[in-house]
Amino acid sequence: MLKKAFRVLVLLEIKMAESINSNLSRYNPAAIEEKWQKTWAELSLDKTLTVSNKPKFYALSMFPYPSGSLHMGHVRNYTITDVIARLKRMQGYRVLHPMGWDAFGLPAENAAIDRGVPPAKWTYQNITLMRQQLQRLGLSIDWDSEVATCSPDYYKWTQWIFLQFLQAGLAYQKEAAVNWDPIDQTVLANEQVDNEGRSWRSGAIVERKLLRQWFLKITDYAEELLNDLDKLTGWPERVKLMQANWIGKSTGAYLEFPIIGLDEKIAVYTTRPDTVYGVSYLVLAPEHPFTKRVTTKAQQAAVETFIKEVSNQSELERTAEDKPKRGISTGGKAINPFTGEEVPIWIADYVLYEYGTGAVMGVPAHDVRDFKFAQTYDLPIDFVIASPDDVADFGLTPASEIDEVTQLIQVEYNQAYTEPGILINSGPFTGMTSTDAKQAIVEYAQKEGFGKVRVQYRLRDWLISRQRYWGAPIPVIHCPNCGIVPVPDQDLPVQLPEDVEFTGRGGSPLTQLESWVNVPCPTCGTPAKRETDTMDTFIDSSWYFLRFPDAKNEQQVFDSSKTNDWMPVDQYVGGIEHAILHLLYSRFFTKVLRDRGLLNFDEPFQRLLTQGMVQGLTYLNPNKGGKDKWIPSSLVNPGDPRDPQTGEPLQRLYATMSKSKGNGVAPEDVIGKYGIDTARMFILFKAPPEKDLEWDEADVEGQFRFLNRVWRLVTDYVAAGVSHKKPQLSDLTPPEKELRRAIHTAIKAVTEDLEDEYQFNTAISELMKLSNALTDAKCKNSPIYAEGIQTLVALLAPFAPHIADELWHLLGESNSVHTQTWPSFDPAALVADEITLTIQINGKFRGVTQVPTQADKAAQEKYAFESEVAQRYIAGKEIKKVIVVPGKLVNFVVA
Repeated sequence: MLKKAFRVLVLLEIKMAESINSNLSRYNPAAIEEKWQKTWAELSLDKTLTVSNKPKFYALSMFPYPSGSLHMGHVRNYTITDVIARLKRMQGYRVLHPMGWDAFGLPAENAAIDRGVPPAKWTYQNITLMRQQLQRLGLSIDWDSEVATCSPDYYKWTQWIFLQFLQAGLAYQKEAAVNWDPIDQTVLANEQVDNEGRSWRSGAIVERKLLRQWFLKITDYAEELLNDLDKLTGWPERVKLMQANWIGKSTGAYLEFPIIGLDEKIAVYTTRPDTVYGVSYLVLAPEHPFTKRVTTKAQQAAVETFIKEVSNQSELERTAEDKPKRGISTGGKAINPFTGEEVPIWIADYVLYEYGTGAVMGVPAHDVRDFKFAQTYDLPIDFVIASPDDVADFGLTPASEIDEVTQLIQVEYNQAYTEPGILINSGPFTGMTSTDAKQAIVEYAQKEGFGKVRVQYRLRDWLISRQRYWGAPIPVIHCPNCGIVPVPDQDLPVQLPEDVEFTGRGGSPLTQLESWVNVPCPTCGTPAKRETDTMDTFIDSSWYFLRFPDAKNEQQVFDSSKTNDWMPVDQYVGGIEHAILHLLYSRFFTKVLRDRGLLNFDEPFQRLLTQGMVQGLTYLNPNKGGKDKWIPSSLVNPGDPRDPQTGEPLQRLYATMSKSKGNGVAPEDVIGKYGIDTARMFILFKAPPEKDLEWDEADVEGQFRFLNRVWRLVTDYVAAGVSHKKPQLSDLTPPEKELRRAIHTAIKAVTEDLEDEYQFNTAISELMKLSNALTDAKCKNSPIYAEGIQTLVALLAPFAPHIADELWHLLGESNSVHTQTWPSFDPAALVADEITLTIQINGKFRGVTQVPTQADKAAQEKYAFESEVAQRYIAGKEIKKVIVVPGKLVNFVVA
């Protein structure tokens, strides 16, 4: 009877072993990734905790435009943020890790025109597809907080925020020269015009056009936006510098030049008032109101022709450094108030009415651009500043004649002298240094009533009007009696109409839909018209991070208590291309909403990580131009890269992945072959997050092999079925001590790599070191080895979450590894009991010996002398000298 029972027990054990071995046989990413994503969803592991007894951590990736497909740049961005979110959960934080869609924009309208698909339908189809792709990545996103900027329940509050700006006097309309795309029939931002003056989308030559536009007064916050950059200690310095340069604060002089024949003055702003005695002409912007008034009859036709030519140029064309500056004389003249002399008034393409005062003073002797312009048009070049050395060498005095000075200095320089120096030929200021003269000249101008000190910013008010359909309608009504009337809060949102025809011609479809445009005035009931412009899509992305903490609130833009609890964002991750506009506008919105009493913080993003681009192997035919020069990788033989059409040899380089270059790698192809965790590990390991990443499939395979090694380590351990008691740390063997030191070294190093600079690549290197230490360990039956296996899986969890949870489960744990506490290191485990001393004989390496860590210099010499290595070479010999470098080596000098 006992024998039979034993046989049954043995058979059961054999079947159980076979079952275990079947599960442990190989790493199958597809099976375990689908399994664990389903489990996480059932357990609601990614839901945002509302308890307040834990510290908060808000991890956010810049949300994507729903183009319809993810690319590797998306995968890199969202993987980085996901690692941080998973780590923080394991470290005991309540984590908000949301996702949304920056869903308004021109591509949807283009799709409506090209394919006859309504923008909303096209957009929501793409959102559905991309949401599925993101969920396939296994990101720990709380999808309950999802927002889409094109949804009426979102843009209702975008419109409400606009009305807050209007109430605060921060939104206004004015006529302004804008970049006009004649094909797409819309206004373009400067950044949407390429260096050839073409629209970034349609490719049309951009024109200049005067339109009545809506602006937000970001300039009211210029000083605070600049000063508060100092608070952003968690931002890259280059991003802060880019924002500072964009704001462009300068302190200079506001000077007025009386116009001859008119009771008007031309105002200019300059940071070099020390050069004012060298003004030889003034330049107005062609659009300046004074242009027509100062133009003489003799010059009228030529000036009008010039203005027409300039009107078809974009701002970038007009101000490009590499293009010659063009101008024409108006025939008018003004008086230099410092010298009393007449100076001619010109207009030129490089002066823009929206910048500064719309006029500049021409000082060709001391400005490179003015020097070239004066040479082109044969205008006087009068030097009024010289270097201290030249003043001494030429013996210049206050009495020196201007012709003499010009001849001497121009022969010496033959170019503009732009450095500070000593003033010459500058009336009572001659002999002063530039620094002293700047202050003295401004004080003199202020005393005489034709100038003053002025602080000026390069930053201009934000033009938000767009002549498009697919954007948030601006919620105002134009009444012939009441003027501009805000749409009442209870009537928000002003919804986009659906019965719209898209032809691509005739401006925005909204202007052509009378049933939508014509409405009664909310104030007086008079027939009125809706505003037909929609808002710049940067508006939508300037506040979305404030909505996530309370995304489903139907009664308020957000509950301030919730948003103030979660904000500011602790870690923001996105591309460097958003370093200026998106981040600056988000900071601006935050400050305005703070001043409206909705927020209690100054800055929206505590830490910013700008990840590098993902680059692919790219083939270029240098003999072709335009887009044809890029040859898709799929058409090229890597062993002998040639143009498939011409047979010409191709250049190989790494360039940012894009459809136009044909060098992209589809995420689904990589995931299908290697699994999600391998793709994540490669992206994190290949390069530091802020650097560009060169895609290399051999390195992808390397990460796949590493995960397989980890799989075998754990499954071999499980299959061995070793049971352990809690280790007695006082009784550890040397191999156990060595392994425990490796384990806790890994914990310390990985933790440090995941703080501050987020060095994911070196953290993964530490995981590899721990894996090697476990593989080489000589104590695989020890509880220390079990600790090492568990630690490796726990440390791996944020990087490769699916395989980590599977291995954790195989180790017999019932809960998800992502609910575990992040490992902490034992400082005592890092201290070695012994150190390795190098033994040298007459300066030559002969071997090593182990000595106690606490051994002092004398003891180290004693241990070294008694070692087998040393005795082999010094026995029976005279020792003339012993050199000890404590903790490093002992050198015996023998006869």
